[in-house]
Amino acid sequence: MFREITQSDFELFWPTFSSVIQAQETYTFDPNMTLEQAYHLWCETPLKTYVFVENNLVLGSYFIKPNGMGPSQHICNCGYMVADKARGKGIARKMCEHSQQQALLLGFEAMQFNSVVSTNDVAVQLWQKLGFNIIGTIPRAYKHGKLGYVDSYVMHKQLRT
Repeated sequence: MFREITQSDFELFWPTFSSVIQAQETYTFDPNMTLEQAYHLWCETPLKTYVFVENNLVLGSYFIKPNGMGPSQHICNCGYMVADKARGKGIARKMCEHSQQQALLLGFEAMQFNSVVSTNDVAVQLWQKLGFNIIGTIPRAYKHGKLGYVDSYVMHKQLRT
């Protein structure tokens, strides 16, 4: 079930968030960020943030926000995180599908991911299955925690024509 995130939801989600950023494999967030900084970034800055809850457990979360301002505010950007124990169970797919529905309701016409780490094969393949195209490659854009510098992709999907 999806619902808008609360502060207590984020506190429950914090171990997942912290683990993801500390791994330095997928997100460009400071791995030493505090819970308060993370809450501001993930929950207060975006237009909306949701959690996916099952059996009273927060298994995933995503945010949605405009990717740009002014003449580019019709394109949104999202970020998704799934708890370790919930990976491989279709939650990222459900969150991406839900985010696309919300994007349309919020008036967005397209969705763009600005930095999908090229070595994140599971995400790249899922986004492609859901209709996103790689529209650009940024060479050596991400300093991966294990692999060193790797490329990042810009991915895009038109939601409304």
